[in-house]
Amino acid sequence: MSLANVVVIGAQWGDEGKGKITDLLSRSADVVVRYQGGVNAGHTIVVDGQVLKLHLIPSGILYPDTICLIGSGTVVDPKVMLGELDMLLELGIDVSGLKLASTAHVTMPYHRLLDQAMEQRRGDRRIGTTGRGIGPTYADKSERNGIRVIDLLDRDRLRERLEGPLAQKNELLQTIYGLEPLDSEAVIAEYASYGERLAPHVVDCTRAIHQAARNRKNILFEGAQGTLLDLDHGTYPYVTSSNPVSGGACIGAGVGPTLIDRVIGVAKAYTTRVGEGPFPTELEGSLNDHLCDRGHEFGTTTGRRRRCGWFDGVIGRYAVEVNGLDCLAITKLDVLDELDEIQVCIAYELEGERIEHFPSSSEDFARCRPIYKSMPGWQSSTADCRRLEDLPPAAMAYLRFLAELMEVPIAIVSLGASRDQTIVVEDPIHGPKRALLSA
Repeated sequence: MSLANVVVIGAQWGDEGKGKITDLLSRSADVVVRYQGGVNAGHTIVVDGQVLKLHLIPSGILYPDTICLIGSGTVVDPKVMLGELDMLLELGIDVSGLKLASTAHVTMPYHRLLDQAMEQRRGDRRIGTTGRGIGPTYADKSERNGIRVIDLLDRDRLRERLEGPLAQKNELLQTIYGLEPLDSEAVIAEYASYGERLAPHVVDCTRAIHQAARNRKNILFEGAQGTLLDLDHGTYPYVTSSNPVSGGACIGAGVGPTLIDRVIGVAKAYTTRVGEGPFPTELEGSLNDHLCDRGHEFGTTTGRRRRCGWFDGVIGRYAVEVNGLDCLAITKLDVLDELDEIQVCIAYELEGERIEHFPSSSEDFARCRPIYKSMPGWQSSTADCRRLEDLPPAAMAYLRFLAELMEVPIAIVSLGASRDQTIVVEDPIHGPKRALLSA
């Protein structure tokens, strides 16, 4: 089987089901790399009826021979990571293959406090953050004022690194937000203890990746969140604080673009969004409730109810462009099983004009009204389909239309949460690039 290094990204606003698809593709991967985001991302995997919810650890950890790397582009809450490690150990899962970049930045307790306080202060202008401290962690990283994993391994170095930032953050917490200051000795003791437990997993991540590449290993790069939440290319300011797009894999993992062979996008058969911000195809009332309830649309990280809407082909085409997608995985097709009619957004109307591109202005985006194509539903269960020919003709027609609209073939169709509820049209990693379901 030929070498292939693949990036898996979310083609919408996150929550597309990347965890399941990454888990599926990890069977062909020797190394899985998480390259950005933090505990604001979450993915749920169902294996043999066992539901696993992970935020930092790649789902490839379920395969004993797969090395899982958390790259430098991530921000790590060590308390959460250790909690996930303990959960996996209790389930008898081997975690010796988990590796953590020594240069990844650490989410500290003041990051969480500031994130929550700033979001509350925004009032009606809130962004809808998870309150997990991700933005402030990345801000400190950019300001060259952050704490890295390597700093947790030496108590004296941690004390020296924390002296300035902690004094500054305590002043902010007290003066601006009226909160109690953090005790420096308590913070040092807590995070040094995290460092002791994490030490066996800490590596030079970039070196490990390039060594794997030299040894002709298959590497899978896993993005968190989704394209429309990208800091530079998403619906700013209602975005995350990192780069979930495929190009972020190069920065967050420390590799050049020539190492990437394929990019696979994951999209739901409809669209969801968590938090604030414009959402042209958002539904209200019974249809929204139907999609939310059938799709179990509640955030893995926050438990918040997701906003649901019809599939948006405009943002889909945009995701294809900015990520350079080779193929798609369409998830949750089964959620549409009971509908007699399905709408697909093919363009927007903005101030009386039809547009087929994603506007760069969030104000313009908020004024966009969807232009729909109506398609018949299939009103029969797809949950037990395991081959394309098992799908109802209307479901096949829907998938072919999405492939035509997005101008990219579909390689995988997911019909439920379990591993086996999946149709793999063609090997999306090693198969011919265009020998897939297309228009």
